[in-house]
Amino acid sequence: MGKLDGRVVLITGAARGQGEQEARLFVREGARVVLADVLDDQGEALAKEIGARYVHLDVRGEDDWRAAVAVAKEAYGRIDGLVNNAGILRFNELVDTPLEEFQQVVQVNQVGVFLGIRTVAPEIASAGGGTIVNTASYAGLTGMAWVGAYAATKHAIVGLTRVAALELAAKGIRVNAVCPGAIDTAMSNPAQLDPDADPADSERTSRALDELYRKLVPLGRIGRPEEVARLALFLTGDDSSYITGQPFVIDGGWLAGVSVI
Repeated sequence: MGKLDGRVVLITGAARGQGEQEARLFVREGARVVLADVLDDQGEALAKEIGARYVHLDVRGEDDWRAAVAVAKEAYGRIDGLVNNAGILRFNELVDTPLEEFQQVVQVNQVGVFLGIRTVAPEIASAGGGTIVNTASYAGLTGMAWVGAYAATKHAIVGLTRVAALELAAKGIRVNAVCPGAIDTAMSNPAQLDPDADPADSERTSRALDELYRKLVPLGRIGRPEEVARLALFLTGDDSSYITGQPFVIDGGWLAGVSVI
């Protein structure tokens, strides 16, 4: 038996990266998964491959959230799990960050999580209870230069997670957050997203990042999206049945501190 047998879970940002690995793992563990993203071609191909459903969802839009819920209920009758994974990252010095850029990050990362909780929690409650897992960040628990907008939204997600856990506990809904550090996805290495990028440049960037993480991270390497997926599985399944309102750091020891030698 799978750890999620019989569960219906909606995962945002599921076309690639952490969301993709969460979708793959959840299906292997018996869940019926609805993949949601704005990358329609990738999302539809993945859904077909793993036997899931795909729905276009811009997490900034209330109508898109309602439509995603409708697709899930039409396909599977209910929703009893949500993984708010969708997010974006922009690099900029705080004083040079344009207001438009800051608001864009807030709309996707922070408002998207808020709308997900507000829209899906009543459906989970009506199904008899379940789980919500929000994707925050290492940067949601400490500062990080050059990602001010991102860090602000991820701090906000930790706060939303705690409030939601308090308000939804009586309805049988547990709410927790995953806080990844450096994970090997396109977000950590944006060069992966540029189809015109010189492969040699991308490889040099990857090597430079690997060297950086070896110095910063006690475990000496960048994390893998599959590792984050396993944490999301734990928080979605019964193994975490007495846990709610908590941020779970998965960062190879980065937040623990620095070594002076």
